[in-house]
Amino acid sequence: MRDPYTILGVSKSASADEIKKAFRRLAKKYHPDQNKNDPKAQEKFAEASAANEILGDEKKRGQFDRGEIDAEGKPKGPSFEGFGAGPGGFRRGGGGGGGTGAGGFEHFEFDMGGAGPFNRGGGRPGGFDASDLFSDLFGGGRAGARARAPQKGLDVNETVTISLNDAVAGSSARVALPNGKRLDVAIPPGIEDGKQIRLKGQGLPGQGGGPAGDAMITVKIAKHPFFRVDGRDLRLDLPLTLYEAVLGGKVEVPTLAGKVEMSVPPGSNGGRTLRLRGKGLPSGEGKTVGDLLVTLRIVLPDGPTPDLEDLMKKWRDDQPYAPRKDLL
Repeated sequence: MRDPYTILGVSKSASADEIKKAFRRLAKKYHPDQNKNDPKAQEKFAEASAANEILGDEKKRGQFDRGEIDAEGKPKGPSFEGFGAGPGGFRRGGGGGGGTGAGGFEHFEFDMGGAGPFNRGGGRPGGFDASDLFSDLFGGGRAGARARAPQKGLDVNETVTISLNDAVAGSSARVALPNGKRLDVAIPPGIEDGKQIRLKGQGLPGQGGGPAGDAMITVKIAKHPFFRVDGRDLRLDLPLTLYEAVLGGKVEVPTLAGKVEMSVPPGSNGGRTLRLRGKGLPSGEGKTVGDLLVTLRIVLPDGPTPDLEDLMKKWRDDQPYAPRKDLL
């Protein structure tokens, strides 16, 4: 097997998150369920899974980096020639010198006796279990069992943006998922900005007969021309004439359900906020629980206004006042 870093396309200094992202990218690309008629893709998927088995495990990655295990996760040991012919080692079969069997092939015998390094529970501390080694060699063992066990597919995430009116009334939105699927998602009435909708089984396919993952759809509410969403409340800046602010009166205010009249108290300052109860966003059950918070913004007339300027000069000279006294 090739170097797992090369297979996943990451450097040896890659973080755990970078390794996870690299594996997910390859798993998505080469998953057997997505490439049923491409045996090479299935081989690449198996290769990526094996590489992730090493690099995705902090302990195994450390062992591989230190040269303690190979790219298949098997312990590295000395070669056959490095073992002695004494007890607990390997020895050539056959007679004294040549030791060849039928067909001219050399064969080796394993001495599992007593205190050999491959004897389970043998005399030496830290003894190695040969059955585990052979189980790994021929596809068994715990790693093989994990690979064959059904695994749920990965979840996918996507964001959909809807209008404020659609968030209030409910709607349907078309979503293109990272796995290539296109779905119509039902948006419930009264959904809040940032809420998630879970679509069961619409994520990446599972492995070994496991269920598919889910699709997590985050709903964002698009910016409205004049309403601002604040939880279940709505906020609105309402332009006001100077005389409406001074004299007060009834003014028209837009709401999600149409125009309504609101009373402005005489002598209202710019920045004052008035509350229209029940004119905000509805709850998920269709009940209106939010309010409309209207902030007054005094607007002067366009163009030259000699009369207003004369009046303001008279006020300045005859009735001065200090609105910034608390700030200075």
